[in-house]
Amino acid sequence: VEAAFRRFAVYGDTSARGNKMTGKNFSKMCKECGVMDGKAVTSTDVDIVFNKVKTKGARTITFAEFQQAMKELCSKRFKGKSPEEALQAVYALIKGKKPGSAGTTKATKVGGVDRLTDTSKYTGSHKERFDESGKGKGLAGRQDLTDNSGYVGAYKGAGTYDQTH
Repeated sequence: VEAAFRRFAVYGDTSARGNKMTGKNFSKMCKECGVMDGKAVTSTDVDIVFNKVKTKGARTITFAEFQQAMKELCSKRFKGKSPEEALQAVYALIKGKKPGSAGTTKATKVGGVDRLTDTSKYTGSHKERFDESGKGKGLAGRQDLTDNSGYVGAYKGAGTYDQTH
């Protein structure tokens, strides 16, 4: 359970060490592990319990405070079971879990998007914005870059002046 706590504690925060968990990650853990079921335990219940167990003025909870929060939530989640059985049932839900990225945005291919992102169909000056693989060239593909060499454009003898005189 402590390993799962640490995985969720560092989720989304590169500076986190894994020994303190934010309210957002606590809520995410409860939702993804099935502690929050939407009926017996709601997101409001989870937020209330989090604020109840954390120290005043703090924004995170330690593993000891997390265990206290689970003791409070388990009796709500598993009514009719003894407190110890309910706690073990909640820990069984959490054990071995890691944060998932459910509901993240994926690239869409609906309607005109597929046609607009196919660079092989581009013609004329728009074709110059992409290399052979279809990857964009960035700024170089959008602007006419000026040639300040002193020669007229498309002059074949460019750069030969110093060699003849």
